[in-house]
Amino acid sequence: MPRFALVVVPVAALLMLTACTAVLPAVAPDTESVKQPGQLTYVSLGDSYATGYGPNGPGESFAQIVARQENLHLVNLACNGATSADLLTQPACGPETEGRTQVDATVDALRTGEVGLVTMVIGANDLLEPCAVAEDPGSCATAAATDTRNNIGTMLTKMREAAPDVKIVGLSYPDVFLGAWVNPEFSNGEDVARASVKLYEDFNGEIAAEYAKFGASYVDVTSRTGGYGALTDLTQDPKYGEIPSPVAEVCALTHYCDQGDVHPTPAGHQAIADAVIAAGR
Repeated sequence: MPRFALVVVPVAALLMLTACTAVLPAVAPDTESVKQPGQLTYVSLGDSYATGYGPNGPGESFAQIVARQENLHLVNLACNGATSADLLTQPACGPETEGRTQVDATVDALRTGEVGLVTMVIGANDLLEPCAVAEDPGSCATAAATDTRNNIGTMLTKMREAAPDVKIVGLSYPDVFLGAWVNPEFSNGEDVARASVKLYEDFNGEIAAEYAKFGASYVDVTSRTGGYGALTDLTQDPKYGEIPSPVAEVCALTHYCDQGDVHPTPAGHQAIADAVIAAGR
């Protein structure tokens, strides 16, 4: 059983701040490309990480980068603010979804036999808002991980029934909570950053195991953006001075440290895209 109770209470204040900064428009921007003859389709499911939402408006998401670099036809069904339950129950975003959920639209695409890649980035919104206001954040986080894992299992069951062998890649998120180390809003920011390491290890371990059951790949974006690293490993940051290297990395790859926004910078989206491309080969 994940030991979220050991780590979430110090993070509760940061959860609240993160939830407050993550109020997004529900409709994602139109990022679907025009399909060329013989081109394979790439279906992107998830939340605002997949839409390219950022503090300065929408930008190029990792999904768009993957499609461009791999010459794939992108069908981006992701919706800003989506939870894992939303992927199964709420209308997908993007053009020509005709009221279908993200999962149902994906299954229909898979049945055409023209899909070469599916990515899913989901789960952050399952955790942030409900657990930010919960009386017992530890129990809330444990329940959120269970719900996310079960919903992902339901999604993957449907997808594998439609296409047993298509490449499916799940993704985690950067540990933006590391940014509390340099955030002046928190008197205990260093404690919050330390606590976040175990939180992400446990949550991601639960989710990665579910993807593995269905033969899907799992890209641990947390580890690729500074997460889990030793906070005793220091570096000189031009803005914040001497700080832990993992904190400097997450500050460079997300907007959290300088703008209080949890979304990736352009460099962050590129890093995620590179990881997806590597996992898809």
